Amino acid sequence: MAKTSELIFAPEQDQPVRYIERTRSYYLGLGYESPYVWAHYIDVPFTPPRKPLTQSVLGLVTTAVPYDSDKGAQGQGAPYNASAKFYQPYQQSIDGNNDLRIAHVGIDRKNANMEDINCWFPLAAGRRALAAGRLKAISPHFYGLPTNRSQRHTLEIDAPRILEMLIADGVDVAVLIPNCPICHQSQSLLARYLEAAGISTVVMGAAKDIVEYCGVPRLLFSDFPLGNAAAKPNDVSSQDLNFELAMRLLESAPAPRTTVQSPLQWSVDPSWKLDYSNLEQLSSQEIARLREEVERVRMTARELRVNTLGT
Repeated sequence: MAKTSELIFAPEQDQPVRYIERTRSYYLGLGYESPYVWAHYIDVPFTPPRKPLTQSVLGLVTTAVPYDSDKGAQGQGAPYNASAKFYQPYQQSIDGNNDLRIAHVGIDRKNANMEDINCWFPLAAGRRALAAGRLKAISPHFYGLPTNRSQRHTLEIDAPRILEMLIADGVDVAVLIPNCPICHQSQSLLARYLEAAGISTVVMGAAKDIVEYCGVPRLLFSDFPLGNAAAKPNDVSSQDLNFELAMRLLESAPAPRTTVQSPLQWSVDPSWKLDYSNLEQLSSQEIARLREEVERVRMTARELRVNTLGT
């Protein structure tokens, strides 16, 4: 007979992590009385691809940022690094030295792999699909969307700039890969914006509840730790499978709010789902330390945002 703890946790482990609920409980537990209000829409714009994928240019939109050694540690095991965060949209050549890092965002630091770029940036899988004749081209640049808690700023400042970049590069369809919880919201808002402008999108995400709550045209959901939505670490077959599923979803989604779940399993042991922002596992002293850390991060991020954006 199963132990009592197994009976309690089994339903939680069998379902996708409820990140909206988890983050709300986390910040309430740290003493913040006003939980974040997540973006939510009833109507969802939907643009079917205007051309077959074999005649389409694909663009990749990421919330990871190029590594900058001047901004401190950003690799596996590094603490949150607000100074490494970008506060403005950017584009970078896909043929450059694309060392993109995710150490500075609120990913699952305990379980996500932070060394294999293919876990969060499927350029290699896209190039293999291109070589196989699946696409006409991949755009000459990839595009960086800031992780912005301000939904208004994302919709009024960041999304229009990304759209300008995509149009300039002749992008027909876009794959959006978020990392942290707010990344998932920002990319969802961008997906809605691009679809309304005539560019078909698919979100490759790991926070199913955040993306579906916002409301997007297409979501390829992978039940993986935050930060590794594109593939499993050091696993080329998982990279190609998930990318192909995203392409099929672009082609075949019959209507908005179409979600397809990848059949890939992160681990035979699903207990990793209990780790993220779980204050029940921590002592009162550790919770107090986290509160202080969050305040330091908030102050640093505010100063950087003011210096970069003037707001």
